Amino acid sequence: MASASFVKLNAASSSWMGQKSSLGKRSPGSSTRRVSFSTRASSYTDELVQTAKSIASPGRGILAIDESNATCGKRLASISLDNTETNRQAYRQLLLTTPGLGEYISGAIFFEETLYQSTTDGKKFVDCLRDENIVPGIKVDKGLVPLPGSNNESWCQGLDGLASRSAEYYKQGARFAKWRTVVSIPCGPSDLAIKEAAWGLARYAAISQDNGLVPIVEPEILLDGDHPIDRTLEVAEKVWAEVFYYLAENNVVFEGILLKPSMVTPGAEHKEKASPDTVAKYTLKMLKRRVPPAVPGIMDRAY
Repeated sequence: MASASFVKLNAASSSWMGQKSSLGKRSPGSSTRRVSFSTRASSYTDELVQTAKSIASPGRGILAIDESNATCGKRLASISLDNTETNRQAYRQLLLTTPGLGEYISGAIFFEETLYQSTTDGKKFVDCLRDENIVPGIKVDKGLVPLPGSNNESWCQGLDGLASRSAEYYKQGARFAKWRTVVSIPCGPSDLAIKEAAWGLARYAAISQDNGLVPIVEPEILLDGDHPIDRTLEVAEKVWAEVFYYLAENNVVFEGILLKPSMVTPGAEHKEKASPDTVAKYTLKMLKRRVPPAVPGIMDRAY
């Protein structure tokens, strides 16, 4: 399994994973959930596996330039430029035509507008990336909204129409997708919020793979709160257990996904700050306990 970086502008598995025909057993007295490990016969399977390996290649990472038009406008305003499509195109062109970009970047996440843009010379941005052996990607979620029945928590929308959108993105040259959902520890997290996050990620992943896109699976554990690092570890393990349970239930090909987990840290307001070594120790402990060996890469954020 490879580990790579996730670049943002401005900013041994457990016994229930693998070699068994079921997973997700509950404690005595509770119901047992079983998932059959069946692999879908998809025309994209081989391509998905190859794409995931390419993105997770050692020494390179993902460039996230999927800012919305409004967010991009803030960047342009900082240098006294109007928020127009022409200026947004020029900004993206400056980034994507950087000489030698492919030495350090293996994938780039686009906002939908950028996927369809070209350079001033008429060369598609996706072709600029391909020439550098960089895989084009696309943000596909539609943002966070309040989750009814929860403790003031959120869920990620965007499943409606995702299949047709993903098919169009593939035709345009995208080969992987990003979907971000969040879990808040100060708000519980409630079982409802965890299951909603895990199920949404699993449906997104299955739909993406059905349309030739490698899904980045990202249940972000928010840093808010004054809880200790052990509480973060407890929640992260529960969240990832649910995520992989539902990924398996939806017949997602593990070799054709990538993960983007949050680092396991104390809450941002906790009185005791953890050292980098402690954060690394706890994060690796969580990953070893929850991530199946079939997953080809784990993407972390770098600034």
